[in-house]
Amino acid sequence: MATTLHTAADADTGRDYTPADRLLMQVGKGLKWWLRGPLAGTRSDAAPPARYPAERVAEAPLDDRERRHAAGLMRVNHAGEVAAQALYHGQALVARDGAVREHLLRAASEERNHLQWCDARLRELGEQPSALSPLWYAGSFVIGAAAGLVGDRASLGFVEETERQVVEHLNEHLGKLPRQDRRSRAIVEAMRVDEARHGEEAAEAGASAVPAPVKAIMAGVSQVMKFGAYRL
Repeated sequence: MATTLHTAADADTGRDYTPADRLLMQVGKGLKWWLRGPLAGTRSDAAPPARYPAERVAEAPLDDRERRHAAGLMRVNHAGEVAAQALYHGQALVARDGAVREHLLRAASEERNHLQWCDARLRELGEQPSALSPLWYAGSFVIGAAAGLVGDRASLGFVEETERQVVEHLNEHLGKLPRQDRRSRAIVEAMRVDEARHGEEAAEAGASAVPAPVKAIMAGVSQVMKFGAYRL
């Protein structure tokens, strides 16, 4: 994703940031996202915009129940992308190796595209992101930092397992979305490809295996977020 770690912003200023500095910078990113919306980002870590997967897909008629169900699922996906940003930022904050940090920040930047896609689809469906988004961000940031403190290989293992669970979750959503809602399905399918790749890249970078009890806890936390984000 050196004990003294640099980002592009560090290179621009020539400054070595302390852990406290980096913590405040990452919290600031989260607050910027919440205050200005998911399109906010800094020039130093923003990924090139990706084409909206639903751009060329015709909108299909949905009855009110189908629309609300599709919106609930996309709200869960949006919340998951908020959490992904926070996890990667928390892990990058405490990463010991510069290459691992860059891996994490690059993945976080790519995840921002997913956040934008989910936000756009929610608005097309006449809905809003989860009102609990600040909670998802704060809790996930702490979890990411805790995982990163165990060590870089453990942090990469956490990424690999997280992405494996996310791919399973997206597969589940493809089975639950209304069949005619091809716009939402196109977004979820594109996200699934990227998430699988992130997991593979973490494994190739030296990820260590995540203990079974930790996997179970991760799955439990994910279920709580799904339940809350679908409704709120």
